[in-house]
Amino acid sequence: MSVQIKTINLEPKRHTFAHIARRFGEDKPASRYQEATYDVQATENFHYKPLWEPEFWQYDLGKTAVKMADWYKPMDPRQYYYATYNIARANMNQAVERNFTFVDDRGLLTKASGEAQAAIKHGLLPLRHLHWGSNMNMSEACHRGYGTAVTAPFMFSAMDHLGIAQIISRIGLVLDGQTGASLDEAKQSWLFDPMWQETRKLIEDTFVERDWFALFTAQALGVNGVLFAMYYKAMEPAWKDAGMPVSLISEFMTDWLTDESRWSDAVIKTVAAESEDNKALISGWAKNGIVRAVAAAKPLSAALLGDNGAAAEAAGAAALKKAAGLGLVI
Repeated sequence: MSVQIKTINLEPKRHTFAHIARRFGEDKPASRYQEATYDVQATENFHYKPLWEPEFWQYDLGKTAVKMADWYKPMDPRQYYYATYNIARANMNQAVERNFTFVDDRGLLTKASGEAQAAIKHGLLPLRHLHWGSNMNMSEACHRGYGTAVTAPFMFSAMDHLGIAQIISRIGLVLDGQTGASLDEAKQSWLFDPMWQETRKLIEDTFVERDWFALFTAQALGVNGVLFAMYYKAMEPAWKDAGMPVSLISEFMTDWLTDESRWSDAVIKTVAAESEDNKALISGWAKNGIVRAVAAAKPLSAALLGDNGAAAEAAGAAALKKAAGLGLVI
């Protein structure tokens, strides 16, 4: 008896899901990112309008003044969806753990001078509250935004800010022997130290912004583009003899800022290019956000670096230049 083994080729009737096929055709295979992003948001058959905001549906184009023919046009150049985002951040977090182990095992923070430790406690640790506020902003933008292409990265960004706040908290715990005393001191600095009050006012004012794209612009070009850029690129001298270990365990933040900017810059550029009205609106929001962020950063720069606010002004100039490069009129 002979056994013949044959292979046959089964051609699939279609290569992707119907919602993707409607955009690109049934014969074109889609990437996982496209399948997880395009037209995923619900657009009809809602039960009733929210009682707390009855003028809008749950997903409503009217929650921002900017207009897009298709809110799936501003895609994420990183092509993050749930799986790829988590893989990318898990790889970055491995470096965080290695760096913390290196610094902790050698006592690089606890052996630093008292002046350096005081600068970290009052000049760096309160930054965790700014990241927490940024987490709230990006969560709000996700809640009010329209289209999965932008709302999904908003939530990824919110989780990034939460993770960074935890990294900064860990720096404090290393300093105080895991007691949390340094975090209590940092909270008092955030609430009462004069150098932090403009920053606190800035982030708290954003909490009441109802236009989600205005909020996103203020966060991306103002808070991220000025305050976080200044902190993670120019503040190493502020930490005195602890500058190297702080920079080492802040590596995640530096890499995150570059990664985040790739996406936020692409979204702002795409939406601004849609129409002259969009460009005018976003340009105004960007200028206001950057100017306010510079004003908030100056007291920090002056107090921690003794530079009379020069680092803040340099970060603001870079943010304005970047905004102009995105097609905005500043």
